[in-house]
Amino acid sequence: MRGDVRVGELREYGIDQPTFLCRFEPGPGWEGVSALFEAWAAVRDPDPDGNRHAEAIRPLMDLGLTLHPSDGGAPLGCFRDCILRIDGDMARLRY
Repeated sequence: MRGDVRVGELREYGIDQPTFLCRFEPGPGWEGVSALFEAWAAVRDPDPDGNRHAEAIRPLMDLGLTLHPSDGGAPLGCFRDCILRIDGDMARLRY
């Protein structure tokens, strides 16, 4: 979620410790954030000092995205309580 707008839905299909593997289905708010996730997904080469990852993640952190569990649990702040990486229709979640 971005505020009260649903960015998308995650459907867990497996675990690759310590990461949950999910399918991602875009929601109404996806268009406004997709370019930022795509920019982070494009950082694939070695990044020894982490600068390129940090540059890609900072704008995502600034969005204030939250995950709202389907079981009604407390929301998680993306990039504060968990790390969410979306690449196409696949997502990886670690918290």
